[in-house]
Amino acid sequence: MKIVSYSSRRFASLRTNSTLDRRTFLKSTSIDAAKELHAHLIRTHLHTDPYSISSVIKAYALSPSHFSKARIAFDQTKRPTLLIWNYMIRGLSLGDRPDEAVRMYRLLCRRGLVGDNLTFIFVLKACSRVSGTVLGEEIHGRALKLGFESYLFVSNALIHMYGLCGCANIARKVFDGMLERDLVSWNSMICAYSQCDMYDEVLVLFESMRDADVEPDAVTLVKVLLACGHLGKQETADSVMKYIEKSQIEIDVYLGNTLIDMYGRRAELARKILDSMKETNTVSWNAMINGYAKTGNLEGARKLFDQMPRRDVISWTSIITGYCQTGHFADAVKLFQEMVKAKVKPDEITVASVLPACAHLGSLDTGQAIHKYIRTHDLKLDIYVGNALIDMYCKCGDVGKAMAVFDEMKEKDLVSWNSIISGLAVNGFASSAFDLFYRMFDENVKPNSGTFVGIFLACTHAGLVDKGLEFFEGMKSIHGVNPGMKHYGCIVDLLGRSGHLDKAYDFINAMPEEPDVVLWRILLSACKLHGNIHLAEVVMKKLSESDPSNSGNYLLFSNVYASSNRWDDATNARETMAKFNVKKPTGLSSIEGETP
Repeated sequence: MKIVSYSSRRFASLRTNSTLDRRTFLKSTSIDAAKELHAHLIRTHLHTDPYSISSVIKAYALSPSHFSKARIAFDQTKRPTLLIWNYMIRGLSLGDRPDEAVRMYRLLCRRGLVGDNLTFIFVLKACSRVSGTVLGEEIHGRALKLGFESYLFVSNALIHMYGLCGCANIARKVFDGMLERDLVSWNSMICAYSQCDMYDEVLVLFESMRDADVEPDAVTLVKVLLACGHLGKQETADSVMKYIEKSQIEIDVYLGNTLIDMYGRRAELARKILDSMKETNTVSWNAMINGYAKTGNLEGARKLFDQMPRRDVISWTSIITGYCQTGHFADAVKLFQEMVKAKVKPDEITVASVLPACAHLGSLDTGQAIHKYIRTHDLKLDIYVGNALIDMYCKCGDVGKAMAVFDEMKEKDLVSWNSIISGLAVNGFASSAFDLFYRMFDENVKPNSGTFVGIFLACTHAGLVDKGLEFFEGMKSIHGVNPGMKHYGCIVDLLGRSGHLDKAYDFINAMPEEPDVVLWRILLSACKLHGNIHLAEVVMKKLSESDPSNSGNYLLFSNVYASSNRWDDATNARETMAKFNVKKPTGLSSIEGETP
């Protein structure tokens, strides 16, 4: 039988039925039935009666898409009951404008009503959604004055509100003042600490919870595991895992995903958790793929990826990133192309992940194709995408396009500046690199350690010794950047390549800190370049003392002699390796052992 005819018979007897009958009827109705009842009440002039219209307003108010109808019905109601006010406040607290719930509560107060415990629960929920600490404290004060703070659910709502507003200490005062607590109370307080990044307090409260013989649920354990992850407390996480197994707690999708994320690097355990979950989602599979990828198990990650019932952009990005991080650049690019063919739209993170693969492969055509995709599909040229494009174009030798991307970027960070300066430097555009360096000051950008590495590279490639030394002198005195080992290495390389070997040697010896073996190796390479055997022997003595087991040093030293046709000495240098039992790495030839 149609609901209309059924409703009609009910409407006909509505005036004579009790309030209980009307409520029982309306509990079983849908929005459509509520509309039917509303229409009937209007026709019979009962739509202003608070007791007749109450359930209609409830149906409308708790359906976000129909709240406007609830407001109209409310405004037409004569002397709305507290129950109706609560329906309206509750509906507003769940909708797009939770601040309106607070206004509705204030209107209630102006009408001479004080509200009840439900009123405070709903209005506090609204305060938590607008992060309104001041509003929340105002409502808290009213609840305290009227004696509603002693209600368990009101106290729980207060803890929840203060936690979401970032006031964990106030939440704790409410928690400590409670005469009665339930699981929601403990969870609300634990969530408050977690929300405020107070992870040590999460674990301390969890222990107190167990001491009070309160059984945690999935919500509790998720927050505790997250705290363990942030604090690096693996033993505590393991004990939580044992507790879950011993107590046979059902692993729902949220707890399961948290566990998989926690144990992603322990593939067998993570897979066991995934298989034990009654319900999984794409996040579950993505967490597994991330875990496999982080441990370098690309074969396992790809197998999982291929088994996924559904893949989203995060799934594709995770496996692409895994390939990039493990040096499988061609596979990363191929998978990106498959992603596009599968009509899964990459996001900014995806393209920022695959572009470095193009850079390492020197695949300019593929990089340009991705850049075109970014433009034609309205992907945002954010800092990460822009920096990846600059790096790709520079490594592929197209500094013009790299510069165009840099100028197009609306927002830049130091990585942006350093990438373009270094890119210009290694491609032989020293003058342009210097221009950008000076432009930094016009735009109030302060250079850092990486900036000067790029500048020294520019000087080295252009053979500008004096300018490089000038920049080095001003590095600390003018710009406040302390030189590191990389910067010293750049200067040794600059002096060595230009033939100033004695100056390079003196520079190393004058360093305020102990030089590392890399600096001596750079100088040894320069000795080979310029045929300075005497200094090479001095440098090799330093290397044999500080890095005696590195076969590359002996091979390079041997090549110094060989380049000057001193074959006997070259042979002796190699025999020294055998004498001191220095092993040459498998597959390493003499040529590969040279430092460029």
